[in-house]
Amino acid sequence: MTSMLTYTFKNLPNTSKWALQFFVRPLSCSSQLRAAPATQTKSKKTLAKPNIRNVVVVDGVRIPFLLSGTSYKDLMPHDLARAALSGLLTRTNVPKDVVDYIIFGTVIQEVKTSNVAREAALGAGFSDKTPAHTVTMACISANQAMTTGIGLIASGQCDVVVAGGVELMSDVPIRHSRKMRKMMLELNKAKTLGQRLSLISKFRLNFLSPELPAVAEFSTSETMGHSADRLAAAFAVSRLDQDEYALRSHSLAKKAQDEGLLSDVVPFKVPGRETVTKDNGIRPSSLEQMAKLKPAFIKPYGTVTAANSSFLTDGASAMLIMAEEKALALGYKPKAYLRDFVYVSQDPKDQLLLGPTYATPKVLEKAGLTMNDIDAFEFHEAFSGQILANFKAMDSDWFAQNYMGRKTKVGSPPLEKFNNWGGSLSLGHPFGATGCRLVMAAANRLRKEGGQYGLVAACAAGGQGHAMIVEAYPK
Repeated sequence: MTSMLTYTFKNLPNTSKWALQFFVRPLSCSSQLRAAPATQTKSKKTLAKPNIRNVVVVDGVRIPFLLSGTSYKDLMPHDLARAALSGLLTRTNVPKDVVDYIIFGTVIQEVKTSNVAREAALGAGFSDKTPAHTVTMACISANQAMTTGIGLIASGQCDVVVAGGVELMSDVPIRHSRKMRKMMLELNKAKTLGQRLSLISKFRLNFLSPELPAVAEFSTSETMGHSADRLAAAFAVSRLDQDEYALRSHSLAKKAQDEGLLSDVVPFKVPGRETVTKDNGIRPSSLEQMAKLKPAFIKPYGTVTAANSSFLTDGASAMLIMAEEKALALGYKPKAYLRDFVYVSQDPKDQLLLGPTYATPKVLEKAGLTMNDIDAFEFHEAFSGQILANFKAMDSDWFAQNYMGRKTKVGSPPLEKFNNWGGSLSLGHPFGATGCRLVMAAANRLRKEGGQYGLVAACAAGGQGHAMIVEAYPK
């Protein structure tokens, strides 16, 4: 946070106090690999509310998340989404005609399949009578798909909803320049040879310059990586802190993968290629190797690098969400309740990536919980610097009072409960699909570790954010 806080910096008696305001305990190499042991948490109150239907997640799957440009590079987004839906059908054996509605999230849309949810549903064999629509909300698109499904079920409009998300960064739409598009459209309308020749005479070589998808915020013209670098500097997050956190993410993801804990992953036979069975972006390195990388955005003094940032990812996910009574009637044992959730929005320039900081206290208050009640935290890792800056903001009374209008801080999540099976830095981040991965990771961790409450949170482009409480279903 730079411009918004410049006045504050200038008026502090000593700028070192700023760093002290946002101190976070260091991530030592010994502590970064430590994950929470399986514990039997004492049963707390349930978050069921009178006269409101309980919404449960029966199960959720995702195809392996892959680095863009690898095994999925010749496919289309609906191919990945269809594979996730097929995997969900295989995993749950849910009758297709039971599903009332299908919702998918995506960010960079393929123009041929703008409603990718519908195309994927038809491809996976769902009835053409089953409605489907696609939502977009940047990195929390799948979260929006889920909560839309929750609303449909809670209101009694539906009993069974499939929610998911997909992103294919290997083949993003690249448009002709606006001048070229305009000329081509006018040529299509021209009725005489003279009109066509007149239009063609206006052609210039620079018309052929392609228009790539924007990687910057439309409202600020700043890339997210540049914003992450400014955020890390504003909260005094060092390059070493960021590299240590990234190494933690990759190391825990590798451990979880080797121990078979990533049970939401389903194999995908890529047409004409091999069967993909696991995420391919998990690559534990060393702090020495990571230190050799140059800054990726603010050069030469920035601290955000390729090693401590999430990578461009292809992937898809899907979840089966039901009213509790419907799930039990069909013979299912749900994995978790989907409880309270909130969406937040902040200044997209200086607080672009602080969604978790703003959303976490709101969702806890809504649910009547505290940070101490949470047994498993699953936050989206866009950048190491983003995670650590959120930690510092969450743990600062000063930030809570001056920027959030709160009396006290909410507190930062304890690392021993945080992203214990890796996160987006290591597992990958298909923009439209990550939300479902976060919820399933929380649900599966609660079952494995014996906890009751999980908290999922994520930031998103546009300065938006989301948080949700997941409650383990009684065994």
